[in-house]
Order: sequence, then structure tokens, then C-alpha cells
Amino acid sequence: MKEFWGYKRPEGRCGVRNHVLILPTCACASESCRIVASQLRGAVNIIFNTGCSDVAANTALSQRVLTGFALNPNVFGVVIIGLGCETVPHQQLREKIAAQTGKPVVSFGIQEQGGTLKTIEQALRAGRELCAQAALQHRELCPISDLLLGIECGGSDATSGLAANPAVGELSDLLIDLGASTMMSESIEWIGAEHVLAKRAATAQLHDEIIRICQRYEEHLKAAGQDCRAGQPTPGNKAGGLSTIDEKSLGCIKKGGTRPIVEVLEQAVRPSKQGAVVMDTAGYDISSVTSMVAGGCNAVIFTTGRGTPTGNALVPVLKVTANEHTYSWMSDNLDVDLSGIIRGELTVKGAGELLLETLGEVINGRQTKAECYGFSDVAVDHVCRFV
Repeated sequence: MKEFWGYKRPEGRCGVRNHVLILPTCACASESCRIVASQLRGAVNIIFNTGCSDVAANTALSQRVLTGFALNPNVFGVVIIGLGCETVPHQQLREKIAAQTGKPVVSFGIQEQGGTLKTIEQALRAGRELCAQAALQHRELCPISDLLLGIECGGSDATSGLAANPAVGELSDLLIDLGASTMMSESIEWIGAEHVLAKRAATAQLHDEIIRICQRYEEHLKAAGQDCRAGQPTPGNKAGGLSTIDEKSLGCIKKGGTRPIVEVLEQAVRPSKQGAVVMDTAGYDISSVTSMVAGGCNAVIFTTGRGTPTGNALVPVLKVTANEHTYSWMSDNLDVDLSGIIRGELTVKGAGELLLETLGEVINGRQTKAECYGFSDVAVDHVCRFV
């Protein structure tokens, strides 16, 4: 695992997949993108639910997400489709992406082209050419330092904090020791355990930043007459044996491992340092994965106790559970069974090594179950993160 077979990009990083991305600038162009991608082998699309009629902060976040998707190392090239009257037009988004990467990128506007059919025709022709070029690119040996693994949990239960999350934490430590980087998010799920997480900070400034993120979020909700504990833990978490947000958070942060945290990021921001990083996102797994993929993660590992089908169009999402019943009942969706930890048949260290081996297969080309289905979940969380 010091190297993997990946796709080298002009800007220097390596992807574990080689997609042509059909990218909408706004919700109004999402369906046209879906139709174009459905006709092209090697192309993927996303459904975007915003991009217009936003306040400035929300527009900035939407642009970070869209640009981040295009810059993700798993993307070979980009076909952008806009409507024509959205907040940031397709030409501007195209120029922004082109300025930050040497990837091929083209764009079209539905209003400019004369409607949906004419736009789809032009986008199909451009996308076909990009897919043909992508098919000629071969995998090359890439250093493990080019792997940025997103770490996520969703549908948690008691087995998550006891087994699956500690095993992923072991994986995170193994990867960082090899030279890779990992990213953990969902800052609302640090609340109650933020003092434990902050102890891993490499500097006093980062320590205080982790504490402040949680304080600001609780203060913001309190000012609006709300309490984050009303939605955390979720009904599914409670049914799975989690009684309080503190209990959930103590299990949640286990998946980040033990290595020093070298950077704290805003949503959809790319890391500037190697090692363990955390991202300030909402406590909603799909929006957290969205932000981490936009931040440059080229693979995601996802722990669950209750089970989930979620996937992402751009990156493989490897789903792990330590709940024996859940794995048996939802084996169509879940990739790895770690229930041996609960039964005493597998150590956390051994599970981390098993995950390292399985992840190695995935980043070298093996598809996850969510990829086989073509699942693509995207959500942009526009709850302000306060500075």
C-alpha cells in the first residue's frame, strides 16, 4: 500500500477513477446533465439542488462544491451545462475550473443553444470526445501520498462506536503512517466529545478552533430557539441503542483514529497539509460526503450500524458495518462485515488491516456495491458555519 494504480492528472494528483463529469451549474440544468450522462459510457452526472436565488454566502459555498467536484482527481474532464439566468453562468464556472486545472472543460447554456434538445446534442458530442480521450488513459503507479480518504458514518447504532468506527480509526492511522491523508467531518457529531477530539490537535490554535466550532453551532441554534439534541441522536440511532448526542459523538470521533490533526477546514475546502484533517460540516452524512468529495477526497469509507445504500458518482464509497444482522439483511448494499469484533473473533487492529487490504482493492479498480448500482447522492448544506 505504498503505491496504487491510478490516473495522473495535469495538476499533479492521482485519481482512483477516470470519470467524465457532466456538471450542472444549477438545479434547472440537472436533468439535461442526467440525460447526457446516461448516453455516454464513462460519464457521470450529479443532481444539484441549488445554484440560483441564493444569498452571497450560499452562492460561494455552491461554487466551491461545483468547482471542487470538477477538480476532484477522479475526474478526467468536464462538460458543464447551465441554464443561462442562474447566479453564476456556465462560462464563468468553466473559466474558474480551467484556471485551476489542466483538465479539458467545455460548457453550454440551454437558453443560448435554443432549448433542451439542442443543448443535449451539443453536450453529447463534446462528452463523447472526452470519453474517448479518457478511455485512452491507462493507470500508472501513484504514491500513496496521493490518497485522500474521506471518513463518514451514517445510520449509526451501538456497534458503530464499539467496533466499526474504532476499526476505521485503525485504518486511518495505518494510512497516515504510510503517507496518505484522511478527512473526518460532521462537526455537530463532535459535540459532547469535542474536548477529546481537540486533544489530537497538532497546535493550540487548532485545538481551540475545534472547540469554537462546536460552541458557535450550539449558540447559533440556541439564538434561533433550537437545540441540536432535538435531531441528534436520530430515531434510528436511538432504536440502535444510542441514548445521547454525547454517546454518539464519543463513538463518532473514534473513526478518525489517533494521529495528530494537522488542519481544520471549512466545507468543501481542499486540504493544504498531509495527514489527519477535519472538516466543519453538518451532521448529515450525504452533505458531509458531498463536501469531502468537493474537498478532494478520491475515496470514502462509510460505517453504518442500521444500514444505508448511499453512494457518490465521483468516488467509491466503501460501506462497513459491525452489525451482523444488518450485514446479512442488507448485504446488497454493504461491502465489509466486521461483526467478528463484537463476537470476539476479530481484533480492532486486525479489522484495520482487513480494511486496508479491501481499500487497496477498491482504489486499484474494484467497484463498491454503490458504484455497481450507479448510486449518486449529493446534498449541499447551506447552514452558515460561523467564523
